[in-house]
Amino acid sequence: MTNLTQRFYSAISHLSRTTVLVTSLLLTISMSSWAAPTPISVNINEASAEVIAESLSGIGLKRAQAIVAWRENHGAFTHKEQITAIKGIGDSTLAKNENLIRLK
Repeated sequence: MTNLTQRFYSAISHLSRTTVLVTSLLLTISMSSWAAPTPISVNINEASAEVIAESLSGIGLKRAQAIVAWRENHGAFTHKEQITAIKGIGDSTLAKNENLIRLK
């Protein structure tokens, strides 16, 4: 190989490494903007089952529907702890969501 050819391949190699590094950096930056959204609190006395399911961790649509049904049968929740009366929602689920549950 000639000196010019060696310099050409060296430049291409360096460019390829730089491209990979820049691409990796850009992907890292863009993926950090895809982080999970900040949880939003939810008023379990007014929200729909869909909103409750989307807002609370460990509460799927079926349990959210049970929350709404409980509310319709018993009236508004007066204490957050009442949510544990619903089958499948225990103390650990309440603890995970306590800061997100609103009653007013």
